Amino acid sequence: MSLDPLPKYRFLVTLDPGDAYLPAAQALLLPLAASGAFQEVTGLGAQLEVTSYPEGGRNDSVHQLPLRHSWNRITLKRGVVRDPGLWSWYQAGLADSLGARRDGAVIVLGPDGAPGAAWAFHGGLAAKWTGPDLHGEQNAIAIESLEIAHEGLTKVVQDAAASALPRQIQGR
Repeated sequence: MSLDPLPKYRFLVTLDPGDAYLPAAQALLLPLAASGAFQEVTGLGAQLEVTSYPEGGRNDSVHQLPLRHSWNRITLKRGVVRDPGLWSWYQAGLADSLGARRDGAVIVLGPDGAPGAAWAFHGGLAAKWTGPDLHGEQNAIAIESLEIAHEGLTKVVQDAAASALPRQIQGR
């Protein structure tokens, strides 16, 4: 196991089937995987809201007390492709009052292609879809993005990430 930093340009994004959260009839309506390569993944993070609490008679410091924890939205950016997988997931969430939840993972690959680090997200909802900016004077790829609101991230240990790799559905 190398302790060198991992390159940020080699990664996989996976989506598990929606059957863990939906009734079987609705889960069948969602495609198992959305195809397409992602150019960028952002939002792997969280924050703890803290409040200051001054204690009477103590003038040298202020207590910092935790209030609530929140997770950042994960944003996937990719070139526009004709496969409707991610769009179908977003639309399914609009039709169901609880949304179309899915678990998934972001896996960073080492130089040898083996998983080096991974984060699993839980109860993800396709919360925001953004279409491409179109410019007639530019010769660039049309980029769309999808924001995933989720209920938590779990850092996956390296051995578990490596054993999960063959079942991965969607690639970099």
